[in-house]
Amino acid sequence: MVKLIHTLTDHSDDVNCCAFSFSLLATCSLDKTIRLYSLSDFTELPYSPLKFHTYAVHCCCFSPSGHILASCSTDGTTVLWNTQNGQTLAVMEQPSGSPVRVCQFSPDSTCLASGAADGTVVLWNAQSYKLYRCGSVKDGSLVACAFSPDGNLFVTGSSCGDLTVWDDKMRCLHSEKAHDLGISCCDFSSQPVSDGEQSPQFFRLASCGQDCQVKIWVVSFTHIILARSTEDLLKRFTEDWSEEEVSMWLCAQGLKDLVDIFKRNNIDGKELLNLTKESLTDDLKIESLGLRSKLLRKIEELRTKVKSLSSGIPDEFVCPITRELMKDPVIASDGYSYEKEAMENWISKNRRTSPMTNLILPSVILTPNRTLKMAIDRWLETNQN
Repeated sequence: MVKLIHTLTDHSDDVNCCAFSFSLLATCSLDKTIRLYSLSDFTELPYSPLKFHTYAVHCCCFSPSGHILASCSTDGTTVLWNTQNGQTLAVMEQPSGSPVRVCQFSPDSTCLASGAADGTVVLWNAQSYKLYRCGSVKDGSLVACAFSPDGNLFVTGSSCGDLTVWDDKMRCLHSEKAHDLGISCCDFSSQPVSDGEQSPQFFRLASCGQDCQVKIWVVSFTHIILARSTEDLLKRFTEDWSEEEVSMWLCAQGLKDLVDIFKRNNIDGKELLNLTKESLTDDLKIESLGLRSKLLRKIEELRTKVKSLSSGIPDEFVCPITRELMKDPVIASDGYSYEKEAMENWISKNRRTSPMTNLILPSVILTPNRTLKMAIDRWLETNQN
């Protein structure tokens, strides 16, 4: 049975979005306002409408507790409101100044994602109201966003039909053409899917688009757990790694075949960093030249990674090729950002594979990552004299 119980007619233009909390209903409109209603009788609250935005308001959402409301607008801002009194808590300006189309809180309320018309996406710290991480997609406006139930991942959808999966460090984990036309909405199921053997590591994701289709996806968290374990290791002094932690690192690098050899030789973190071509051949008896070369390359990457972390530079500001702070970051077709000169040199040497994934690059076009550059410049102003 479906029965209409109330109609609200307070907005003077198109209503773009509505959202529920435990006790309130929020609506936002092209008329530049957000309105709040009590769920008990649908009367508008005394301090409604909320007015700040100078252009159309595209999206609104409540924090999980319901105490904060977020709204975003063509004016390039995302605003946080106190739902108890309607007061403005923070005004967060999209670094690029582009119209903000969608905003969404993480399940624990620590972060807020905002996606803009120029393809930039920002993670804001919802407690300090400061920029935490930023990134961008290659094409189209970001018009949809959803967090996984545990907050480890979030997904953005674009007006070009691209679906992009990010982790909570703003690393692009996966991107593909999900719909022939634009994506209009996406959402995670709150219930995990069990694989029948281990604890649940999969969640369903639904996306819907202007191609008249709804698609159901299964997103695996296994590689996220592995990535986080590896990062936690790197935050510690590598020389203090135990033999088990070295084994974990080998698995994360795709070198699982070497675990038994390392265990037999009691290789800990200090010995790992001191391994050479000669010791791999003479002491560890690793016969495969390919394995030795890959291991040496990974150890060198580890040394530079640890050096970068110890310097205090955020890892997302460091070029994956040079392992140095980026001055002119660009986005490649693999979705990762690199120092422009380094990536151009990489491509000029007839390398058509991604430095990060080793997969063939769909295109050699490099797009300036202005959002990342602005974030790096702000970090330099704050941390250097």
